[in-house]
Amino acid sequence: MTIASTLRLSLYGVALSAISTLGLIGCSNSSTDTAATTENSSAADAEKPAKSIAITQIVEHPSLDDMRRGIIDELADNGYVEGQNLTVNFQSAQGNTATAGQIAKQFAGDNPDAIVAISTPSAQSIVAATTTIPIIYTAVSDPLGAKLINEDGKPFQSNLTGLSSQLPLEPQLDLLQQIKPEMKTIGYVYSPGEANSVSLRDSLKQALPARDLTLLDIPANRPTDIGMATRSLQGRADIIYTSFDNNVASAFEAMTQAANELKLPIVASDEFSVKRGAAAALGVNDYDFGRTTGKMVYRVLNGEAINNIEPAVMNDLTLYISPKHAKTQGVSLPAELLKNGINVDEQAQSTDNK
Repeated sequence: MTIASTLRLSLYGVALSAISTLGLIGCSNSSTDTAATTENSSAADAEKPAKSIAITQIVEHPSLDDMRRGIIDELADNGYVEGQNLTVNFQSAQGNTATAGQIAKQFAGDNPDAIVAISTPSAQSIVAATTTIPIIYTAVSDPLGAKLINEDGKPFQSNLTGLSSQLPLEPQLDLLQQIKPEMKTIGYVYSPGEANSVSLRDSLKQALPARDLTLLDIPANRPTDIGMATRSLQGRADIIYTSFDNNVASAFEAMTQAANELKLPIVASDEFSVKRGAAAALGVNDYDFGRTTGKMVYRVLNGEAINNIEPAVMNDLTLYISPKHAKTQGVSLPAELLKNGINVDEQAQSTDNK
């Protein structure tokens, strides 16, 4: 299977069309063309009852932040505007699972209309704190392993739904081999405290022998350990793979600095990692992921019972590349990737020229 054939892959055929039919409702986009348009928009907003949501994520980094922005924008486009008829309480756990638990208890006591948990650790903490307040999880790559859903795809609690990104592994491995055809060992730096990262490690160990490849997995308990863990791959790995690990994401510059020194290409699973130093990534668009999550949140705020909103999977894959970062890490990207990928170097240059 080539990367070109997997760029727009959908794993489950999830009925996101039912979600996406929630178009712009109750709120016209602000316009300076006429006073009447502005008045109509304000009137539409006023029709929506005041609501409150609480949002938490395990740590702040560009990928999760862009998802959160997508959620807020989607709600605003549907008539729930922060600071007008929507109160948003956002708290980051700063990478600390104990803090995530404290935030969860506080949110449960605040009793908002809905809680949005961005990342696996945050979702697990929120689920443990309340069985009554509607919870929408997002940025969770393995909801089954995280004990958010059962094997039938149903939530463990009636107040729970969400959007996950269980990326198919085989296209990721295809990408790794296209970038480094002669590779034998994949380096994987991960947080042993994140269920999604442990699950991916186990999946890699199962999948790699069929390709005559091995995995060198290096645990890193804290963001401050990422640089040292990456340097420990020197002479032992041929390429680095990382996917949705929040410790890695929060200290990604430390990983890229070490990888650049060691001439080890990094392949990730999100756009921002490529912008921050990875050679390539095959993954979802973070902002779009947030917008789709926001549609779920809107349905809850609009009065729909959360147990009528089924958990969904979003796996529309996009290839992101950085020939510049690849060169720094000792490889040249093949022609197929250059043809089919979104070049973040060109995006950055276009932005700089504006």
